[in-house]
Amino acid sequence: MSGYHHLFVPGPSNVPAAVQQAIHCPMEDHRNPTIPDLISPLVNDLKKIVLTEKGKMVFFPSSGTGCWEAALQSTLNVGDTVLGASFGQFSMLWLDMCKRLQFNTITMEEEWGTGANPESYHKELSNDKDHKIKAVLVCQNETATGVRSDVLAIRKILDDLNHPALLMVDGVSSVASYEFRMDDWGVDCIVSGSQKGLMLPAGIGILGVSPKALDAMKNSNYPTCYFDVADMIEKLDGGYLPYTPPVNLLRGMRVALDMLLEEGLENVWKRHHRLAEGTRQAIINGWGMKLCAKSPNWYSDTVSAILVPEGSDAVPVISTAFHTYNLALGAGLSKVAGKVFRIGHLGDLNELMLCSAISGAEMAMMSNGIKVELGSGVAAASKYWLDNPSGA
Repeated sequence: MSGYHHLFVPGPSNVPAAVQQAIHCPMEDHRNPTIPDLISPLVNDLKKIVLTEKGKMVFFPSSGTGCWEAALQSTLNVGDTVLGASFGQFSMLWLDMCKRLQFNTITMEEEWGTGANPESYHKELSNDKDHKIKAVLVCQNETATGVRSDVLAIRKILDDLNHPALLMVDGVSSVASYEFRMDDWGVDCIVSGSQKGLMLPAGIGILGVSPKALDAMKNSNYPTCYFDVADMIEKLDGGYLPYTPPVNLLRGMRVALDMLLEEGLENVWKRHHRLAEGTRQAIINGWGMKLCAKSPNWYSDTVSAILVPEGSDAVPVISTAFHTYNLALGAGLSKVAGKVFRIGHLGDLNELMLCSAISGAEMAMMSNGIKVELGSGVAAASKYWLDNPSGA
């Protein structure tokens, strides 16, 4: 198919040309004496991305899921109790991992389209008088439903109750896209991945651990090997990894971090919010459709999950977009399979790129009997962006 492929899933995201060029380099000895000059600054700059001065950053050749496992196994013991809310595919999978890793898992089921409910956390933690709950899990951005959750609200509950549990956050599709403050919010483990806001191919799992989490690691007897955080910290402190790293991806990470830090984190957050708002204007005011997220307080700034009308099927919309218009839209997962399609709006992105996704989605919907006025979404988004210029 001629022309560019338009990638608008909520990860992997588009990789900037400069990052691609950095990755496209000859293979090199990953233990050569110059490698610490690459790796040590990367570790320090990742701290700037999650806003920690006190914590330690590590990365593994893995996806973000690998760092879920690393956070749990390195800080907890078999049989420990963990608490988390399930309100979408990825928050659900994290809790499923907890069960499979032999933790006693308390799952708070929330309606899909909502997020982590502070009231539910308060109830469970208030009842935990003996502090049996050792870790509290929060998915900051639920990619499956386009929902964001308030991490700081959960931290305040822990503080108000003087509860000592570790606060663990899934930031896979939020870090480097919208506000996250590890130290200020008292987050003990933050999990992310290379293929979302960091604008890299998949392949690097990223984990930040607080001093409190480091202390917990000393008392953990959970068997670890590949995902042993202490091993990784020891090697990274010397500028190397315990095993073969994807050096070419790390070369790309150097360029990606430079781009983010040059733009400025707060500007990155503002850009994502503005682009997301324009996309939501297209969906709600242009097409007259609804988001899976139930109300504005849940709206994600990295992905919009669009509900197709009752009786319609999102699957052929996604297929038509891909095969006819060379446009990749995100599919509905699990409970929302066939009910939604998703537009990812994160990473290396601008207004005109999003216009291609909005226009392609309109044509794909029309081709499958979903009546929207052609051009309405682009018009609504464009009006919002014109009325709310970048930097204003």
